[in-house]
Formats: sequence, C-alpha cells, structure tokens
Amino acid sequence: MRKLLAGLFVVLWSAAGPAAAQEQTPDQLVRTQTDRILELIRANRDEYKRDTRKLYAMVDKEVLPYFDFRAMSRSVLGRNWNNASEEQRERFVKEFRDLLVRTYATALLKYNNEEIRYLPFRHNPGDRTAVVRTEVVQSGGGPNIPINYSFFRSKDGWKVYDVAIENSSLVITYRGTYADRIRKQGLDGLIASLAEANRRGEVGETAPAPGAGKK
Repeated sequence: MRKLLAGLFVVLWSAAGPAAAQEQTPDQLVRTQTDRILELIRANRDEYKRDTRKLYAMVDKEVLPYFDFRAMSRSVLGRNWNNASEEQRERFVKEFRDLLVRTYATALLKYNNEEIRYLPFRHNPGDRTAVVRTEVVQSGGGPNIPINYSFFRSKDGWKVYDVAIENSSLVITYRGTYADRIRKQGLDGLIASLAEANRRGEVGETAPAPGAGKK
C-alpha cells in the first residue's frame, strides 16, 4: 500500500485552524489548504531536508488539528482496543500518531508537482460523515492514483479518520498488520516496537512517491 503517498496528500489540511474548519465542508478544506501546505514545502524544502525536526514540527502543527488519531487507533486495534487498558490505549495513540507524522513528513519531500484532481463531492446538509475523492495524475503518464479521505463531524469540526489509496484503506491495512504482531508479541510488545521505531526515526510501510520509477 502506498503509505508514503497517502502521507503526502493527507497533510493538505493546514493553517486555517479548527475554527475555520468548522465553517468549511470537507472538500473545501482539502481544496483551500492544499496550496498552503505545498507552498511551505516549496519555500522550505532545502531547510526541511537539512533539519527533519523542522519538517516534523511543521507536519505536527499543520496536520494534527484535522485528524482524530484516537478514532483511527481504535479502528486499527479493533477488538484489541476493547481489551486494552486506558494507559495502553494512550501509549498506542501516541506512538501510532508519531509514526504516521514522520511517514507523512518523509512523503512530502518526495512531492514533484503532480496534479491533484478533485472528483465531484456528494454531501447532504446534516450528514455526519463524508468522503472526499481525489486523483493524483502521475507525471510519467501512468494511471491516475485514486485517494479518498473519510471524514466525520466531531464537536470540534470535520476530522479525518481514514484514507484509502487505490481502494486500500490505511486503517484496515494497519489493522491486519498489527493484529498479527499483537498475536505474536502482545499489545505491549507492539507498542514497544513502535516506540523503538520512532526513536530510530523509522517510517511506516513505504511505497513510491507519485511518478517514482516512471519513464
């Protein structure tokens, strides 16, 4: 699954802030914040490459207000969430969030001005969930890559709780991977391995950036 690609286009919600997010529909959020985040990358790419801490800090600041990492973590762990203590849940949310933030940040530096195409948005007033569908037009002429963002309306505004790339859900993919690891090493073992990956600066399962390997 193209998680690096997911990371790149997940981080398109940025500096408007939670108050502004409540005033916009999900598709408007994606559209209006894309320019902001890509502007930051274009202006600071060399600096971010020299000091990834600044890149991670930017992603942490610009992305986190628009994601519900607890909801994502609950879905990823599935029934293991129900069996976990609150302390285990909090530890997992922190380590999972940090892993994704670094994965997304790494993907940003691979962005190569590919076109983002927005598909028709279907939404009724009063709906509590929504899906924003987009496509990445590959510069090498390969097939368009569909990326869909799943939102839900929380008390703090619209939040992302899943991303699907080429019809593969990030949450479902991690759920399968982590369920297998929990069976082998337990939940505490999984959390410890995520913490170690974060300490080492590793990223999640990777994949090529848009257009990578195309001639």
